[in-house]
Amino acid sequence: MTASERPHRPRKRFGQHFLHDADVIDRIVAAIRPKAGERLVEIGPGLGALTRPLLQVAGELDVVELDRDLLEPLRARCAGAGELRIHHADALTFDFAALQGDGPRLRMAGNLPYNISTPLLFHVLDQADHVRDLHFMLQQEVVERMAAAPGEDAYGRLSVMLQYRCQVEALFEVGPESFRPPPKVRSAVVRLVPRETFPVAVRDQRRFAEVVRRAFSQRRKTLRNALSGLLDAGQIESAGVDAGARAETLDLAAFAALGNAI
Repeated sequence: MTASERPHRPRKRFGQHFLHDADVIDRIVAAIRPKAGERLVEIGPGLGALTRPLLQVAGELDVVELDRDLLEPLRARCAGAGELRIHHADALTFDFAALQGDGPRLRMAGNLPYNISTPLLFHVLDQADHVRDLHFMLQQEVVERMAAAPGEDAYGRLSVMLQYRCQVEALFEVGPESFRPPPKVRSAVVRLVPRETFPVAVRDQRRFAEVVRRAFSQRRKTLRNALSGLLDAGQIESAGVDAGARAETLDLAAFAALGNAI
């Protein structure tokens, strides 16, 4: 039995849960609507359940996979479907911008490991100038946080930082039975489209990010207390924001005003 024929045992350290549900795969491909000539990139292709159908439509595909033992099975599964370029690398440090070259902006997809999903999202969005859109499978709770509006329980730091940089659209939910092994949580597919222009004016990205981080670090605190040392109550009020408000009630414009007031 060759390496490509041996069944691969999912590895906990890589957070591997392999998608096998054909209906879910079809829905993801339909959501992406890949076309020949586009530059598609898949993160964490695993056993290639999504890889082969994407490759068959697009004709070429870059994939980034950390688990060395999956590379040969992936090549075998995708043989004859198109030009598959495998990058054996850690997606958390991978230079996605380099894949664009002189071609069109990247269209990215993947079933992201739950244990690294948030830092991976921010790593990819740091290279957003090279990305057209992203379609990711994530833990449902994370997708709810990404898409939440001010005043909703799930609204938090992730909501603000992602919605500032992207249009966020939760597409559909996926049950544990669609994976091997089944995860202990439900999943969801989300579409992210990096913004051509930001919805609010931010003068300093780092100050904006620090205000958001501090404001949500202790959700029960009012802004007066949470932002102590950055802004006093008078400065918060001068920015047009109630110093007695809590972070979960603020929209993007309010956070931008606070960051600009430092």
